Amino acid sequence: MMPNPFARLSRDRNEGWIGGVCAGVARTARIDPAFIRVAFVVAVVFFTKIAIGVYLVAWILMREGDD
Repeated sequence: MMPNPFARLSRDRNEGWIGGVCAGVARTARIDPAFIRVAFVVAVVFFTKIAIGVYLVAWILMREGDD
């Protein structure tokens, strides 16, 4: 049985700028946080309400990282 890759998904307050959501997603995906941040900014430009809503929900639901 494969481990759940999202089990360790958490906000990264040390590397994060606002809430640590983008940094936490990047750490889980093992990519540079800049890519996630750029994708989020593009999403905000085209889908402002949805992107900000998703970010706020993620901020609320994701646990704060142990690191």
